[in-house]
Amino acid sequence: MTATIYYDSDANLELLKDKTIAILGYGSQGHAQAQNLRDSGCNVIIGQRPGSANYDLAVEHGFEPMSLADATSQGDLVNVLLPDEVQGDIYRNQIRDNLSPGNIIMCSHGFNVHFGQVEAPEGVDTLLVAPKGPGHLVRSEFEKGGGVPALIALNEGASDETFQLGLAYAKGIGGTRGGVIQTSFAEETETDLFGEQVVLCGGVSELVKMAFETLVEAGYQPEMAYFECLHELKLIVDLFYEGGLSYMRYSVSNTAEFGDYSTGERIINEDTRTEMRKVLKEIQDGVFARNWILENRAGAPAFKARRRRDHDHELEQVGRRLRKLMTWIDAKEV
Repeated sequence: MTATIYYDSDANLELLKDKTIAILGYGSQGHAQAQNLRDSGCNVIIGQRPGSANYDLAVEHGFEPMSLADATSQGDLVNVLLPDEVQGDIYRNQIRDNLSPGNIIMCSHGFNVHFGQVEAPEGVDTLLVAPKGPGHLVRSEFEKGGGVPALIALNEGASDETFQLGLAYAKGIGGTRGGVIQTSFAEETETDLFGEQVVLCGGVSELVKMAFETLVEAGYQPEMAYFECLHELKLIVDLFYEGGLSYMRYSVSNTAEFGDYSTGERIINEDTRTEMRKVLKEIQDGVFARNWILENRAGAPAFKARRRRDHDHELEQVGRRLRKLMTWIDAKEV
């Protein structure tokens, strides 16, 4: 099935002219979308907790943040851009009762809508506009005149007016410059979680870490292992990004390409595919969502312990030391 993709000419920013857009949460996506919308001529208000770094950032950027409840009450389109793990409780306690018929409740990731943590009241449509990139990229690409591609989805029964407002919103943040694909809450949520867990975060992280450990255990210098298994990964990913697998294989040596074909399937094999299918089933059945929600209700002890443990992994220690010597990159430390 071929995707339906919308561009600038398909969206009318004038539809937002008399609307107030409430951005709840001035974090990664919030700060980017709010500024892009304002630069596009939209009326934007911010809901953000006082005393937080994001509150101060919103003030620094020229906004006057207010409580989530007040921003919701004043907004026509209310975009909840808070972390997934807190959205459900905050929605029930501070947002839901301040929505009015005719409002649109929005999100940029369908997790809480799809898994029933955010349920719109009667007369309120639900809309997803999801940029396919982190907030800093949404902002920087917009400023350069480009845009990060995005997804759009609506709840069953939502009006065509809501869809058109969604396209206008996507245009306001730069999404229609890159292309906006129509999808569903289920498809966006499940594919996003699967991609994160199997490839982008979980899969790549464990592959890099295990390869590093294998070389170090065999007696090779940790610095060599770091360069071969982590540092050079950026070069390959950039080639993927620019021209797919074929361009990467065209760009590397014949020796590397032969090793790709002869060895890749030994590492990522049918056993891996079986586990991928299990992971997808757990996402589709809500098992992952339930585990993540319960983990946070318990204070996230296992999550925090694993974060601490991996922060001190030898790979990370070596990397921190080497990156300090790489004056040509803007090294980041957590």
